[in-house]
Amino acid sequence: MTLRLSNTLSGEREEFEPADPDDVLVYYCGLTVSDYAHLGHARTWVHVDVIHRWLEHLGYGVRHVENITDVNEKIVARIGERRDCEALGDDESAVARTFIRQLLADMRSLNLKRAEVYPRVSEHIPEIIDLIETLEARGYAYESNGSVYFDVTEFPDYGKLSNQSIEDVEAQGVEEERSEKRHPSDFALWKADGVSESAITEHRKPDRDYDCDAPSGQTWDSPWGEGRPGWHIECSAMSMTHLDSSIDIHMGGRDLVFPHHENEIAQSEAATGEQFARYWLHADLFQMDDEKMSSSLGNFIPVGEAVERFGVNPLRMFFVSASYNSTQTYSEAAIEEALERWDRLETAYDRITSAADRPDARTNVESPLRGAAEETRTEFTEAMNDDFNTRKALAALFDLAAAANRHLDEADEYDYRGLKASIETFEEFGEDVLGFGFDGDADGEATLAGELVELVLELRAREREQGNYERADDLRDSLEALGVEVQDTDDGPTYRL
Repeated sequence: MTLRLSNTLSGEREEFEPADPDDVLVYYCGLTVSDYAHLGHARTWVHVDVIHRWLEHLGYGVRHVENITDVNEKIVARIGERRDCEALGDDESAVARTFIRQLLADMRSLNLKRAEVYPRVSEHIPEIIDLIETLEARGYAYESNGSVYFDVTEFPDYGKLSNQSIEDVEAQGVEEERSEKRHPSDFALWKADGVSESAITEHRKPDRDYDCDAPSGQTWDSPWGEGRPGWHIECSAMSMTHLDSSIDIHMGGRDLVFPHHENEIAQSEAATGEQFARYWLHADLFQMDDEKMSSSLGNFIPVGEAVERFGVNPLRMFFVSASYNSTQTYSEAAIEEALERWDRLETAYDRITSAADRPDARTNVESPLRGAAEETRTEFTEAMNDDFNTRKALAALFDLAAAANRHLDEADEYDYRGLKASIETFEEFGEDVLGFGFDGDADGEATLAGELVELVLELRAREREQGNYERADDLRDSLEALGVEVQDTDDGPTYRL
């Protein structure tokens, strides 16, 4: 069965045909680092990861880019905010860095394959300005009071992703921009000056303490004066810089279809004259008590806390139990079910690997287990090729687990070839595709080793503060002897197990 995708752009299930038959270009709209990542972000990350893994399983090279938005008024609003008696940062870059550090740690803790690059907005201001100048030169953008806006009336296909006409599109941008624009739906490519006081007030929480009353965001020189990039232009510029003017798959949350992705299409295709993305895949909502889980609503569970409480494998089990484009709701009962299901899958794997290495596993024994392993491979492949249906793919693995348990419970002698085929199926599809770890290292309280390292590093820092450098070096040498690589940076020590 050929891979088929639900393309938001066409509204249909389409056969996947990348521009290059060997390599797939994938762009995912990443996180605005104004808070810690939560389970809603983790859910989409895991599905993007599984999609990446499945494309590689099919034989494609995958060039996967995920941006980090580190220029945003929500970040500016948190300048000087105190957390645990320490400020998040004294400028926009410092606040962003605080959250980026945890973001990258969260990604690694979830056993995600690394993207080719994680570009940041602040690193791509020249490319953003070049793109805006191109749009202005081609008649799709205009300057107004030092800001630059995209003229939606000049792009005939505007609204094709969200299935809206220009007449139906709501006004975009804040109230102060309305008088500067030719059409209410025009959107900002470049914003004059810094972040407004009203934006700071809107995004600050009254129950939090701040060291800075009037923070200002970073600004850059441009042909139109000092200012900052608009939200939408960043993804077009970074996608074109690190992938190509036309890509195969663009992913993001369902809530980004309009205006973000609609505006990405307009500005990208107006600048290049080429189709921006062939397939648009959108992850559906992740809910908490019938509301979308989000930082702004405050109804979220940070990724780090969830990994510590439940473990990586149960979390991945929870996420892939529902397909990426279906709504999923968090509940303690759902997590408990995921914990139980992971235990069931891991126990089956442990049983068959143990049995394969026992004298009772014989080469001259035949059983239905061989056929069950082959059937699982077929069903798993059909499910994943059906728009990455992880729910059905996972069900195929559980069918194999049940077949393996029956064989081990009922047979006096074991079918070695059937056990070997089952082990290979679990590892190829469960580990390599769904990203589970059958090594026993990713279960609940998985961060214990990391916490112990942090404790030793804190002790080392105190020794250094007291001038006991020889003792501090001994602690570092001891960690490295145990396989913990320690690196001192301007922001403090980092480590890798």
